[in-house]
Amino acid sequence: MNYTLNQLRIFVAVVRARSVTKASEELHLSQPAVSIQLRNFEAQFDIPLTEVVGRKIYITDFGREIAAAAESIIEQVHAINYKTLAYKGQLAGKLKISVVSTGKYVMPFFLSEFLSQHAGIELIMDVTNKSSVLESLENNEVDFALVSILPTTINIDWLELLPNRLFLVGKTGQNVNTKNVVNEQLQIYPLIFREKGSGTRLAMERFISEQNITVFKKMELTSNEAVKQAILAGLGYSIMPLIGIRNELSNRQLEIIDVQGLPIQTTWSLVWLKEKKQSQASLSFLEFVTSRKSAIIEQNFSWCEPYEK
Repeated sequence: MNYTLNQLRIFVAVVRARSVTKASEELHLSQPAVSIQLRNFEAQFDIPLTEVVGRKIYITDFGREIAAAAESIIEQVHAINYKTLAYKGQLAGKLKISVVSTGKYVMPFFLSEFLSQHAGIELIMDVTNKSSVLESLENNEVDFALVSILPTTINIDWLELLPNRLFLVGKTGQNVNTKNVVNEQLQIYPLIFREKGSGTRLAMERFISEQNITVFKKMELTSNEAVKQAILAGLGYSIMPLIGIRNELSNRQLEIIDVQGLPIQTTWSLVWLKEKKQSQASLSFLEFVTSRKSAIIEQNFSWCEPYEK
């Protein structure tokens, strides 16, 4: 046996993703590079680790056992690295965070300085939909989650970060009559929704219900970016978080439509399980965010202030 640590990582990634293509995307490698390393790794075993049926890859029972052993080896390597850094007096370890999709415009700014100060911290950040974020939090798979609406079914602690304001947004120059936009105009153009379970959609549906708005045409898209592109194409309007449309407002591609009852305000919060035993890395990050929160907001989010008046 002469397999490398890199081959172990690649095999574990393929097993998790059940796809060479997805594994290559996760590892930021080309698909041919992953295929070659996987083939070289498998060639060292007399028993097949994978089977290809049609265009789909399947992991054999033996392959799953090897994957479990490989994960253990990789974890031990991480442990050696962390212990080495800790012996030198440096903070080390993994920091796992799950972030709702629009939170990708927020979380990096609270991580940048901390990670630059602590090179021994390995960040694992999953940007996904709200239901997956809450599932990973409830299953204790992450240290923290970033949400805009606090969960009510999970016993949590939280730290409020900054306001999340949602406005009605349309393509610039559509000559919207703000007096009737919530009724007549939205009957002409579709109202664009995020997918079910999205915090943005929940806030949007609550507003529509409270204002007794009748929506005859609507469209459902699964990401904030997709919603933006649909609005830019003139397909309709949507209620969107201000935090995700900075560039489009600056470039005058999108405009905020002044409507009574808006903006909707929620709060971006860092949340964690109430009884969770935090690692030194996660405790240090929480202390950092608590102490540096105001400065980070002032430095990176002051551009929001003119829209909040």
